[in-house]
Amino acid sequence: MSHTLEANAISYAYEAGSDVLRAVNLSVHGGKITGLVGPNGSGKSTLLRLLCGLLRPQQGSVMLDGRPLAAFSGKERARMIAFLPQSVNPAFSLSVFEVVCLGRYPYTGVLGALRGQDLEVARRCLRDTGTEELHSRDFMSLSGGERQRVLLASILAQEPRLLLLDEPTSALDIHHEAEVFELLRRLAHQGYGIAVVTHDLNLAAQYCGALILLSQDHTVLASGSPGQVLTEDKLSAAYGAVIRVGTHPFAGTPLVAAQPMGGAQ
Repeated sequence: MSHTLEANAISYAYEAGSDVLRAVNLSVHGGKITGLVGPNGSGKSTLLRLLCGLLRPQQGSVMLDGRPLAAFSGKERARMIAFLPQSVNPAFSLSVFEVVCLGRYPYTGVLGALRGQDLEVARRCLRDTGTEELHSRDFMSLSGGERQRVLLASILAQEPRLLLLDEPTSALDIHHEAEVFELLRRLAHQGYGIAVVTHDLNLAAQYCGALILLSQDHTVLASGSPGQVLTEDKLSAAYGAVIRVGTHPFAGTPLVAAQPMGGAQ
């Protein structure tokens, strides 16, 4: 079943009079990757936390399938929405399989005991993310790309239909970045709705069906397809810098570069 997550004119401030987000509208639909882009401090990570229910908007509403998100219990939300923060570092040693099994928490009872069905779901998620051979490895011994795929397996074990990912490719090298976004593309083709925060505008252009561009004043400056959002005037206004946009020679998508200070016009 496909789900829809909507933010309707939501605003949020950690301190009174200091908005982090102002009147933001956003929809996450099954079958599409939506990229959240913009400068540091524009509110992208806060927006994901509002969308998954970790924070509540001070104005506006977040709706899941037409119902207020706050009307769902924590476990109900976790069965439909999975959130992956920027960094996950277990406090104690866990194997890869144990990390993936943690994703089954929305389905466990009071004592948290795993059933045979839970173990099979965890094994399937390892297979789906290409991490089955890492089953017995210590999670902290993995490379950055391996960890990210295992963490994706863990949130997929929740069996959600909406994935909210905060910079899942930060600190990864170029081919691991591509691996993670290729996996997200496959998941979108399977019907998952995905919202992903990324600073890599060129990856966003290649893999996202829609983009939300947040600006330094914590509002949505532009939304739409990559071609509609990734324009020189909009990006320059959002980042407060001279941004140039061309065409990617292989993908045909927008190709973005910042012009160095004092560079040729």
